[in-house]
This record gives sequence, C-alpha cells and structure tokens, in this order.
Amino acid sequence: MGLHARQFDPDDRGPLDGLRVLDMSRLVAGNMLTLQLADFGAEVVKIEALPNGDPLRAWGDSSVQTHWKTYCRNKKSVSVNLREDDGRALVRRLARNADVLVENFIPGRLEEMGLAPEALHGDNFGLVVVRVSGFGQTGPYRERPGFGTLVEAMSGFADRNGFPDREPVLPPMALADMAAGLYGAMAVLIALREREVKGGAGQVIDLSLLEPVFSILGADAAGYKVDGNIKQRVGSGSNTASPRNVYATKDGKWVALSASIQSMAERVFRLVGREDAISDPR
Repeated sequence: MGLHARQFDPDDRGPLDGLRVLDMSRLVAGNMLTLQLADFGAEVVKIEALPNGDPLRAWGDSSVQTHWKTYCRNKKSVSVNLREDDGRALVRRLARNADVLVENFIPGRLEEMGLAPEALHGDNFGLVVVRVSGFGQTGPYRERPGFGTLVEAMSGFADRNGFPDREPVLPPMALADMAAGLYGAMAVLIALREREVKGGAGQVIDLSLLEPVFSILGADAAGYKVDGNIKQRVGSGSNTASPRNVYATKDGKWVALSASIQSMAERVFRLVGREDAISDPR
C-alpha cells in the first residue's frame, strides 16, 4: 500500500456535508465547479433539460461516457422541461431549500424563465447564485455566446502558446472552462463564508470564462501595461527561466527540465558537464 493510499468508505461525510447545490449548467465550466463541491460532500442535484439532458453526456468517442462520469460524479440528476411553467416552478421550489444555484445560460435567459436572482432571493434570502457566461453579465459582449475556445483566443492564451514560427495554439483540453470552474468553486466558498458572518444574505456571483484564463497571463498583461512589451511564443521554453524545455536523450526518450532559479540552473549545468553554460548570456 502506498504512503498516501486510503481505503474508500462510501459512508464518509465530507466537510461540505449538508450543503445543497442545484446545478442547471451544461458542459464543463459549471460541472467543474459543482464537482469540487460534490467531491467534498455537498449534495449536488443536476437540473437537466428535457429531452436530451446535459450535452456533456454525448462527449467522447469511448464506449463509456468518460467526460460525463468524470465531471458529474457524486451528483444526483433530475430531468425537467424548462420550456413549461411546471418545470420552471419545480426549479423554483427546489431553490427554496438550496444553498447554491449554478447556471450558464446566455445572460437574461434566467430572467425569461421567471428565475431571476431577485425572485429566487425573495424565496430564499441566503441563496448563492452563480452565473457562468462567456464574457460576464454586463458589458458590450454580454449577449455574445461564449465558449472556451473563443476566450482562450481572446484572452491572449493561444497567442502565447506554441512556437514563434507557427500559428497560435489552442489548448487540447477545456482549459478556460476548468479554470472558471475552479475559480467559481472558490468564489462559492467565499460567498458562503460571508453569508455565515454577515447576516445570512446570499449574493450573485458573476463568473465569466474570460477573466480566469486571462488572469493566468497576469504578469504578461502587467508587463505590457508598464512598457508595451508583447511576449512572443517560445514553444516549451520560458521567457523567465533557462534551461526550461523538453529535451531529447541519447536513448531516444524525452525529459522535461526546468531550472527556475540561478543556483538550480548552475547545478544542472555542472551535473551534465556544461559549466561553460553558466556564463553564457543566452
């Protein structure tokens, strides 16, 4: 048994036991958010719109729904016809006894369904409502549909990713959605803590896909603001550390190497018999 191995006990209660979450989201960002809560003991109930439910169920080319099973584990699910008044009324009743509601409709759609945050807070003063969208609930891009691919480009991430003599490269996974989900889970916990210490009021969390992935490039954005410097693509290298790359070995394999501080780099160069590189200005 490994040092960190732990026997799984299905009867264990996590630290978020007793927290009730309604998840009206589809695809990755909202599911990533509520997955963090579910894994730590929250009761997460997915509200899936009839007739087909969450499109995430159809993702992947495996005989097993790996995306669905990964992002929607530890959750319950109920099918609701959100086009009918009865279905919307059911969601509103469920929200009365929930701590958190997560949705990722185009801004304004929740209001059209009679589920505006103001109405939900009228029923449940302490409800935390998370509104996930591409570009936020306000601003000039508010009504634009937003997918991870778009914001991974607009944020500048794709322009920084790849090699200088080739096209910008999008990430091979749902990076923007996963980043937003993690930021959103943290925001929910902060909102719940604030509810606990400041009188029990809930709030609305405006969570865009753009801002979390843009924040990953925070130092690059600050550098541009200060001196107008635009960082160029460097492949697997780094603008701030050397050596840092994926290197071929004599036996035909690859090794990833990063020396982020001077003393570490010097030890690496001495180890491989390249003391001359220590004084190399490159």
